[in-house]
This record gives sequence, C-alpha cells and structure tokens, in this order.
Amino acid sequence: MTDIEFDQNHYISFSHFLEKACGIVLGDNKQYLVRSRLTPIIKQFKCVSINVFIDSVVKGNLQHKTAAVEAMTTNETLWFRDDYPFRLLENSILNQFSNKKTAMRVWSAACSSGQEAYSIAMTTLNFKKQRPNAFCAGVEIVGTDISQEMIQRCRIAEYDQLAISRGLPKQFKSDFFEPGNNGNLRIKSQVRALANFRSINLLDSYSSLGKFDIIFCRNVLIYFSHEVKRQILQKIAACLQDDGILFLGASESISGLTDKFVMVRCNPGLYYIKKPI
Repeated sequence: MTDIEFDQNHYISFSHFLEKACGIVLGDNKQYLVRSRLTPIIKQFKCVSINVFIDSVVKGNLQHKTAAVEAMTTNETLWFRDDYPFRLLENSILNQFSNKKTAMRVWSAACSSGQEAYSIAMTTLNFKKQRPNAFCAGVEIVGTDISQEMIQRCRIAEYDQLAISRGLPKQFKSDFFEPGNNGNLRIKSQVRALANFRSINLLDSYSSLGKFDIIFCRNVLIYFSHEVKRQILQKIAACLQDDGILFLGASESISGLTDKFVMVRCNPGLYYIKKPI
C-alpha cells in the first residue's frame, strides 16, 4: 500500500525543485495540493511512499521529474475564456493586422489542451467570413505548453462533451467541429490548419519562436515569483513586434515588473501594447 503522507522537509525539497524546473511557487501551505496531484503518479510508478517519490524526483530521475511537472502544471481551461479578449480581437484588433504583407502571427502561451489557441483561430475565421480579403498573407497561431501530454492533445484536437460544453458558442460548435472518435467532437481542418503546437518552458528562451503580432499569456504569471514574472515579461516583449499586443489574465498586471508596454483600457477589459524601441 502506498503511503501518501509526507513530511515538511520533503515538501520544502519538492517546492524548491518545482520552482527551479518550471517557475511555479507553491508557498508554505500547499501540501494538500501536492499530495492530491502526486498521489496518482506515485501509484502509477508503484513507489512505496510520496517521500520516496520526491527523493527520486530531486535526485534527477528523468521519468519521475517529467511526471511530477506534468502533474503539478495546472491545465484548467475553457473556450473563449473571459470573453472580452475575443470580442476585442473580432471588433477591432484583427482589423489592425488584416492588411499585413506578411502572415499575422499569434502566440498562445501556456495553451493547455488547446482551447485558447483554437478560440483565436475560430475568431479569426469568423472575422474573415465578413472580410474575405483579410489576411491574404496568412495567419499563424502558435500554441505552447510545458506539458508534452497537453501538446499531444492539442494536435489531436478532439474534445469530449464536457470540454465542449465549457464556453463554446452553439454557432461555433456547428461551424467549426465535426464528429470524432468515441462520441467526441474534432476541430475541423480549416481551424487546425491555422494552429501549430510545441512544448516550451516559459523559463527557457523563446527566440526560436520568432516574432509575434499578438501574444496571449493569460492566467499563468500568477504562479510565478516576482522575479520570474519580470524575466518572462522581458522575454515576451522581445518576441513582440513594435506596437504588438499582449493579453494577460484578468487578475494579472505588469505593474512594477516592466516598462516595455502601455496599457490600453477597453470596455470591458484591457490589453497592453509594446512600446516602439
């Protein structure tokens, strides 16, 4: 039988590991979260206790390290989350880029199982339906996540009925989905063609991704320390074209972290524009 209780020293060791591996700061009182996330993993690997598993992770067992990061990375998501970024895209922002001579590029960072990236793609296709000559040079949406498992789900692009029910407008379900396997629905090829996915740790370099016109990095900075937030925002700024647009989560702010952006208040919501160099 697996022992799922662990001591404070192991909690501290695991907290240090997690912050170094992916930037997530657990704080002092998240033992319950660690226990609930790691319990299925330690049973899968048949470890005798959570302490033994944490020792293995900290000592560098690659399989255990990967599984621990996958388990602790929050993958909460839904279609058109918060609504206002997508309304702003369709009603004003996409028009700013619609006549570009090169492809419009959008990055969905920490994209989880793909709902945000595909929501951006569907919004763009809906915009093009009204303006057929828009984006003649094309559109590229890049979704990234630290989790290889999530990236694989994004590429498969199939969602069960529970996932479909979370925020997806009825008309978009009709226009952009088709029957998949086992009662699931699959994103149609015209939507999938706009998006590609790859695994990226936000603590690492993003230079291989190239430059973007719009970046969504929402509901992820809240898990990082002040210094890691600052570093991520500096690297995001380097990935944005001058006057490019950044969306953060509704509870996130750049205040005290970077001077690379100007806030634009909307009704509702807000976004940030990168200052020209």
